[in-house]
Amino acid sequence: MPLRLYNTLTRTKEDFLPLDPSNVRMYVCGPTVYDFAHIGNARPVIVFDVLFRLLRQIYGASHVTYVRNITDVDDKINARARAEGMSIRDLTEQTARQFHADIAALGVLPPTVEPRATEHIAEMIAIIERLIAAGHAYAADGHVLFDVPSMPDYGQLSRRSLDEMLAGARVDVAPYKRGEMDFVLWKPSDAETPGWESPWGRGRPGWHIECSAMSWKHLGEEFDIHGGGIDLVFPHHENEIAQTRCAFGHNIMARVWMHNGFLQVEGQKMSKSLGNFLTIHQLLADWPGDVLRFNMLRTHYRQPIDWTVKGLEESWRILHGFFNNAGVVHALDGQIAAAVRDALLDDLNTPRAMAELHALDRPGAQNALGETLKALGFSGNLATPGADGGVDETTVAALVEARLAARKGKNWAESDRIRDELATMGVVIKDNKDGTTSWEVKR
Repeated sequence: MPLRLYNTLTRTKEDFLPLDPSNVRMYVCGPTVYDFAHIGNARPVIVFDVLFRLLRQIYGASHVTYVRNITDVDDKINARARAEGMSIRDLTEQTARQFHADIAALGVLPPTVEPRATEHIAEMIAIIERLIAAGHAYAADGHVLFDVPSMPDYGQLSRRSLDEMLAGARVDVAPYKRGEMDFVLWKPSDAETPGWESPWGRGRPGWHIECSAMSWKHLGEEFDIHGGGIDLVFPHHENEIAQTRCAFGHNIMARVWMHNGFLQVEGQKMSKSLGNFLTIHQLLADWPGDVLRFNMLRTHYRQPIDWTVKGLEESWRILHGFFNNAGVVHALDGQIAAAVRDALLDDLNTPRAMAELHALDRPGAQNALGETLKALGFSGNLATPGADGGVDETTVAALVEARLAARKGKNWAESDRIRDELATMGVVIKDNKDGTTSWEVKR
């Protein structure tokens, strides 16, 4: 069956037809490196890693180019560096290292290319010059702005009304702007702010032009897939489309636009004020990376996800069962079992893929299960949760409760399987005469 992907641009699920099957090209917006990445940032990293793996299986690893950028010039970076009393370079290098370490623990493959914004200033200036020459941008008071009314079909991706776009873009009112929707391509820098020489004076790029420049440099004027979180549809991706199309005179920038849904924590929007702001780094102190990855993929990428401790406990239990039964796989890039692959071909239907993994969790399919888990980025490193390396009591209690439920339903096979799973953790359970179960850690 063909790969089918939901395209935000057309609002339909379509057969994926690459521009060049010998070089399938994908761009995904990466982190702005000024702080630890939060678990919401991990969602597109994991989702598009799965797509990258699937594309490599379909077209061959050498025929897929995946670009995920690093934004290392941004006003948030400047503000954090000042607050921390450190140089911008030191801050971005430190934060990038943290990001790479965290996502490596999530089983994420390195992208083919990981460009940095500061290394592509020349490409940004070149695009801006093309836009000015074509009448789609203008210089004013040290700034260069994109002239939104010059693009008649601006707004095709987000399909918002003018009022919605104005609210979503949080546009600045400035005397040098011709239209209220016009957005910055280049802005001046003072002596204390990072800047580069340009035809419009010393300055720095606007946010949107960075991704247009990096995708052009490494993927060309047109490419196959552009991905990111749903929050980037407007204004970031809308403005990327405007810049790239108008600079190069094409009808498309990327053929397919893919966006993952929002993430909330325990039923609430994640925020520092609510005390539920979770970084990948914090979570990895208590949970194996495999568990975080599996928990993320149990929800379809386009749907909102509610990140809960209960969900993590369940994900840990399921994965532990899988790896207890999976065959040992030594190949670095094994094959995905046919039924799991078919699920992923249907717009990365990972919940269905998880169900197919359960179907492989049976005698005679251990090697297929192990190879598929490996191919999907799971290492099998399921050290017991808990930063102190001890047994996590919440996890054990959940397993004991699941075993009691299995016994009550006379599902003796499941009861024995959970007992064995607990035993691998060093936990010995004892069924009492009154119907309860106690446990202890065997040292």
